[in-house]
Amino acid sequence: MKKAFLLLLTGWMTGGLQYTYGQQRQYTMTEATNGLRQQLAPERLKQFEWVPGENAYTRVLSEKDNYAWIKVALPTGKTDTLLTLSRLNEQLFSSKPLRGVPPLHWLSATSAWFPIGNTLYKGQLQNGIMQFSHWCELPKEAENVTVNNQSGQIAWTEKNNLFIRTAEGNVQAVTNDADINIVNGKSVHREEFGIDKGIFFSPKGDQLAFYRMDQRMVNDYPVIDWSVTPAHNTNIKYPMAGGTSHEVTLGIYQPSTQKTIFLKTGGPADHYLTCVTWAPDQQSVYVALLNREQNHLWLNQYSAATGELVKTLFEETDAKYLHPTHPLTFVPGTTDQFIWWSEKSGYNHLYLYNTNGQQLREITAGNWVVNELTGFNPKKNEIILTASKESPMEKHLYKINYKQKAAALYPLDKAAGWHDAQASTDGSYVLDAYSSGTTPYVATVTATTGKFEQNIITAADPLKDFQRPQIRQVTLKADDGTPLYGKLILPVNFDSTKTYPVIVYLYNGPNVQLIRNTYPYSGNLWYEYMAQHGYVIFTMDGRGSDNRGKAFEQATFRQLGTVEMNDQLQGVAYLKSLPYINQQKMGVHGWSFGGFMTTSLMLRHPDVFQVGVAGGPVIDWSMYEIMYTERYMDTPQENPEGYANSNLLTKTKNLQGKLMLIHGTNDDVVVWQHSLDFLKACVDNEIQVDYFVYPGHLHNVLGKDRVHLMQKITDYFDANLK
Repeated sequence: MKKAFLLLLTGWMTGGLQYTYGQQRQYTMTEATNGLRQQLAPERLKQFEWVPGENAYTRVLSEKDNYAWIKVALPTGKTDTLLTLSRLNEQLFSSKPLRGVPPLHWLSATSAWFPIGNTLYKGQLQNGIMQFSHWCELPKEAENVTVNNQSGQIAWTEKNNLFIRTAEGNVQAVTNDADINIVNGKSVHREEFGIDKGIFFSPKGDQLAFYRMDQRMVNDYPVIDWSVTPAHNTNIKYPMAGGTSHEVTLGIYQPSTQKTIFLKTGGPADHYLTCVTWAPDQQSVYVALLNREQNHLWLNQYSAATGELVKTLFEETDAKYLHPTHPLTFVPGTTDQFIWWSEKSGYNHLYLYNTNGQQLREITAGNWVVNELTGFNPKKNEIILTASKESPMEKHLYKINYKQKAAALYPLDKAAGWHDAQASTDGSYVLDAYSSGTTPYVATVTATTGKFEQNIITAADPLKDFQRPQIRQVTLKADDGTPLYGKLILPVNFDSTKTYPVIVYLYNGPNVQLIRNTYPYSGNLWYEYMAQHGYVIFTMDGRGSDNRGKAFEQATFRQLGTVEMNDQLQGVAYLKSLPYINQQKMGVHGWSFGGFMTTSLMLRHPDVFQVGVAGGPVIDWSMYEIMYTERYMDTPQENPEGYANSNLLTKTKNLQGKLMLIHGTNDDVVVWQHSLDFLKACVDNEIQVDYFVYPGHLHNVLGKDRVHLMQKITDYFDANLK
C-alpha cells in the first residue's frame, strides 16, 4: 500500500555473520518506539542542497555549532558562513526569534527562499552573506505550494482550486470550480503510480500543467470526528474495487493569457494519467495513459497549445499488470532523447528513446532493479543511479555511459549498506549518505571521477550503551525454489538449552521491503525491546514484496494472501526446526497489509499461531481502493474466487487463538469499516475477539500515542505468550 504504515525501520544481515552487543541498559518503551526518530537517532546531515550551477553545496550546522547555513566549495573545501540563526533573527524575527534554521531552497547560485508557515522570504547573496526580506504572504488555506526557480512564479491550492502568483506579484485564479468534488492541482489516483503532486511547471516556468480530478460520481464515505459533541461527519470520496472511479484530465494554463486548455486524452474517462512530463521546448506534454485494467500503457505526446494528440510513441502491455511510476527524463542538452523506466525485461531498468518512439538502446540490464536515477554528467554522457545489483538487501551508487552500447556500471561507493545519493548540477560530484547493520550513518561527497572524497559526517553509535540482541541472517526457499530473505533476533542472554516464545512480524505486501542492510541491524528498536524481555523475533520478505523484480512481485496476482502465507509458513517451519523455539507460544503481528496477513494466518491457518495482533487490517479487498486493489486482484466481478478466498469476514469461525485488532477511527486508507464488519461477523458467529481503537488517528498511530500503541501490543503478547 502506497501509504501503508510500517512498524519498523528495516535491517539486514550479511553473509551468515551475527552480531552480539554488550549487556548494558534496556530501552524504555518510549525509546523503543520513538527513539530512532528522536533522542536515539544517529547524527545526520541537515538541509543539504547543491548550489545550482556550481560545484558547491550548502548545509545547516547543528545547535552545538550555533545554527548556521554554510557553503562549501569543491574541490577546495573552502567554507563560508552564509548566515547564522542569530543574524537571521536580527534581519527578520527580532520580535519573535526563530529557534531553528528554516529549510533553504536555492533559486539560483545567488538567490534562495524559505517558508515560515505561509509566509515566504527571499534572499540574495551579497558580499558572501545572505540578506533576506519578506517575499510574499500566501493565504492561510494555501497547500501544495510550488515555487518555480526559473520564473519565480508560485502556484498553490486552496480547498479544491488552483492559484498562481506571477513574478510581478499578481495573483490569478487558475480554476474556479464551485463543487468541492472537482479537485484541481492536487495529486490524483489515490497517489498510486508514483504520483505525489498535481502541479507541473514548464521548464521555463511560464506555463502550468495541472491535474483536474472529477470525483462527483464516486461514492461518499463518512469519516467521523469523535472529538466534538455531537460528533461531526465529513464525507470523503473513496472509490472501492469494482466500483465507479474518478475521472482525471490534465489542464495547461498560460498566465500570460489567463487561458486553460485540456489535453484531449480520449478513451474511457476512468483511465489513469501518469508520468506527466513537459518537453524541454515546452511545445508538448507527454503522458503515460494506463487503462483501468492496468495491463496496457500508451506513451502519448500532446500539443501544449491545443491539447491535441500529436502521436503515440509506443505501447507496453503485460499479461498481469504494469506499474509505471517515473516520468520521462530528457537527456540534458537534447529535446529529442529521454530515459524511460520499464520492467519489460522482468526487472526495472532504464532505456534510451527518441521522441519518435524508437528505442535507441537498453542502458541497464540484469537480474536486479534500478532504484533511482540521481543525475547526469552531460560532458561525459553519464547517468548517475542507484541499484540493487550487488544484493536485493543493498542499494549502491553507480555511473554508466548512456551512449555506449553494453556499457558497464561503474561503482561510486565502496561500503556495504543502503546508499542514498544526490548529484550536483553537472554530475561532477555526488553526496553519498548511507548506513548499514554496523554503521549508523556516514555522509561523504565524492567526485564521480573517483579522484576526490570528503567525509562530512561519520555518526557515533547512539545505541552503544544499550543491551543489544544477537541477530542472525536467514535464507529460506519458497515452494518454487525462490530464495527468501529474513532475520532472526534472539533474546539477550540467549541460552540455546532453553525455549522461548517467538513473534513473527510481517508485511509481505507490494512496494515494501523489510529486509535491508540499514541501521540498526535489528531493523527496529521495539524488536530489541522484546528481545530484552525474552522473545525471539522473526521477519521475512516473501513473494509479493518489493525490489526483487516483476516475477517475484506478480506471484501473488489475483490471490492476495495465499502465496504470501505459503512463504511465511516456510518461515514457521524453520522456526519450528529450532530447538529453542516454544512451538506452543508463537505470535504474529503486522500492520496494514501486514494486518491483513496476520488476520489471514490466524483464520486460514488457525493451528499455527496462538496469538495475533493485527493493525489497520484489510479484511475484505472489495472495500479497498480501486487503483491498488484492481492492479493485484482485478475487479471482484472478474475474480470472484480470488476475492472470496481472501475475504476474512467469512472465516471468523476458524479462529482458535487469541486475536486483537487495532484501528484508527479516522483511517482514510483502510477504512474503519473493515474492522467493524469483522467484529460483527465475530459476534454473529459467537467468536470472541479482542479490539482496540485509537480515536482521531488515521492509518498511522504516531506521536506520543504510538508509545501507547506499542505498550498495548506488548502487553497483549505478554499476557498470552508468556
